[in-house]
Amino acid sequence: DVFCGLSAPNLLKPEMLLRMNKTPLLFCLANPVPEIDYHLAKKTRDDIIMGTGRSDLPNQINNVCAFPYIFRGALDCRARKINEAMKMAATNAIASLARDSALYGPEAIIPSPLDPKLLWTIAPAIAKSAWESGVAGIQLDPDQYAIKLQEMKD
Repeated sequence: DVFCGLSAPNLLKPEMLLRMNKTPLLFCLANPVPEIDYHLAKKTRDDIIMGTGRSDLPNQINNVCAFPYIFRGALDCRARKINEAMKMAATNAIASLARDSALYGPEAIIPSPLDPKLLWTIAPAIAKSAWESGVAGIQLDPDQYAIKLQEMKD
């Protein structure tokens, strides 16, 4: 089961969690107080995978994981706008990091906003998508662009 909340604090009750199927996925994004307290949810069910909008809890779901790198890719390819294809490219790039890394698990389902791999994974995906969707001013080779961004880290 999946719960995605963008509503109000403390709406999700422990008894609701107990009725969910095995390994429920909860995105409790009401901020600063989520739909259910993280510690209460974990106490109620130890198989829960949960993300919140809070930076002091595991799995912070926040646009800071994407926005800086979306803008970097868009600016570097001189995109005229940011479109849906570019947003999907960012989403898929973030998901690829989570799928490909041994660092991720129930307490870390998405990269940390400070993970340097976000830069050279998302920005090239944005530039490629911008070119393919006709909004880029210049075409960047995604592989070469990623290398350039990695070198900037050092």
